Amino acid sequence: MTIDDQIDGTSAVLSVNGEVDVYTAPTLRERILSAMNEGATTIVIDLSNVSFMDSTGLGILVGALKRMRQADGELHVVCDSEPVLKIFRVTGLMDVFGVVSSIDDLPAAP
Repeated sequence: MTIDDQIDGTSAVLSVNGEVDVYTAPTLRERILSAMNEGATTIVIDLSNVSFMDSTGLGILVGALKRMRQADGELHVVCDSEPVLKIFRVTGLMDVFGVVSSIDDLPAAP
């Protein structure tokens, strides 16, 4: 798994590539925490290039969403990968995360 990040002031986009599983998920958690520590109040996790994600990866995202909400921030998930979308559907988290299929579909900043 690799993560490319773009942090611009209070916004961060983390583009994840590969597989998010029990071995790689801690790296994702660290990158999210790092973005928050650098002042990001809006974080976009782009999973478009993720071919597989297990429950560990999903748990990392749930924890990040909780932290962001507690800090009055926002976490958005972008994903058009069917195997990964299936995890969000099965767990009922599609609406909780507001998963969109492309960055262009994200809600506009107020």
